[in-house]
Amino acid sequence: MKGSTDFQRFGGLCAILAGIFGFSYALAFIVVARSNTQLGGLLASLFLLLGGLSTMVALIALFQRVQSADEGFASWGRALAITGAVGSIIHGGYDLANAVHVPESDPLNLANLPNAVDPRGLLTFGVAGVGLIIAARLMVRSKNLPNNLGYLGYVLGIVLVVIYLARLIILDATNPVVVITVVITGFVLNPVWNIWLGISLRRIPQTA
Repeated sequence: MKGSTDFQRFGGLCAILAGIFGFSYALAFIVVARSNTQLGGLLASLFLLLGGLSTMVALIALFQRVQSADEGFASWGRALAITGAVGSIIHGGYDLANAVHVPESDPLNLANLPNAVDPRGLLTFGVAGVGLIIAARLMVRSKNLPNNLGYLGYVLGIVLVVIYLARLIILDATNPVVVITVVITGFVLNPVWNIWLGISLRRIPQTA
């Protein structure tokens, strides 16, 4: 099963990169954009796109490791997680295209309309969060990855869903509920979970 082992290690590397890109996205979106809106938007879009790409590989490796616990839930969770990652890629790519070549008139921005593919982070946060909750459940059941990593996955998944609901209902990005959850997720939960996942995936069990 050398091919599977190689992909697990590659998935681990991508998970570590996802953690780095996630932290960089939060830094650009929350810190850089305050002093330079255009640069912050450009960097945030780029890191969102790269984060989606690396997260997709990491999650495929994760579900490959835990699918024996429940293949049905693994298939469902994998589909949700990949859909969330694709949403992140498209959302980041859309924003990046507009940041590189700013439209003379962007009706979506002028009317404060949501992104047509990923409205208020439905895929990037909502769907991805549900997929992560399923992954966390399988991690705890399978015992193929650290239990505490699974519990942290539960927390991160729930917070991602909360971020989506907050952006959907509250809308105001400066609202304390939105700001606090985004800061905690971007600077702590997401980087720690992804990097820990990456290290764990790269430790191949002896039975593999």
